[in-house]
Amino acid sequence: MEGTRPCAERFMLVGPERVFYAGLLGRPRKRTLGSFILFCSMEGRLELSVTGEPAVTLEAAVLPAYREHSIQSEHRCVIGVLIEPESVDPASLARLEAAARAMDQAELAGRLRAAYRRLRAMPLKHRLSTAAFDAEALGEPLVPRRVDPRIARVLGVLGERPGDPLSAQDCAALTRLSVSRFLHLFKQETGHSFRALRAWKRARHLLNYANETINMAHLALDIGYPDSTHFSHSIRRFYGLQPRAIFSGSRELEIFRSGEAAGP
Repeated sequence: MEGTRPCAERFMLVGPERVFYAGLLGRPRKRTLGSFILFCSMEGRLELSVTGEPAVTLEAAVLPAYREHSIQSEHRCVIGVLIEPESVDPASLARLEAAARAMDQAELAGRLRAAYRRLRAMPLKHRLSTAAFDAEALGEPLVPRRVDPRIARVLGVLGERPGDPLSAQDCAALTRLSVSRFLHLFKQETGHSFRALRAWKRARHLLNYANETINMAHLALDIGYPDSTHFSHSIRRFYGLQPRAIFSGSRELEIFRSGEAAGP
């Protein structure tokens, strides 16, 4: 389904709790993003295959975090809004998902494309807070999740220093909890296991470097992987692409980084 028409201006806005991506899709195999995602093709339709379900052709799609799937697009470029689920009140995220699924696909695709045009023209997009990002990309801010301060501290470390060799034992000591109690509380407060979320934060950190010329082995170590093999396997599992394919397709991608998260 992939077309040959060139992409318009390609950019990615990366914040601690949100990502807006407008760029090449490539040819991903099965992928399992750790973010809740809304996406559409830059033009035309997508073919979406969710593991365990029949393939469908549609204008726009919504998927929960950690849902294995693969996509193809009629256009070379796609638009995606990635939302870190542990940053959003579960009821607020459920309402967003329900509203997106109930919406006409063409309308949802039109809204995502309109958000792309607005953000593309915005000179200081990297200064957007999470709430301002939501207003631009989704129409209104999502309600932040209230998290136990001990778990919030761990989430802060995972987000700011994903390359640190942070184990469950380390986090239990940081929170002054037993390991079993910490793991239980972490999943209760975030909706996901510590191991799964830690792995995703490391893979997500790659996005900050995707358009740079960089040594892959050094990058793997910098973002917390013991070697290039583990790095390649993890990135392929989350994104459906080898790291080199991601970097190759991102050479002309402009990346804007923002650092202000939503308050509790």
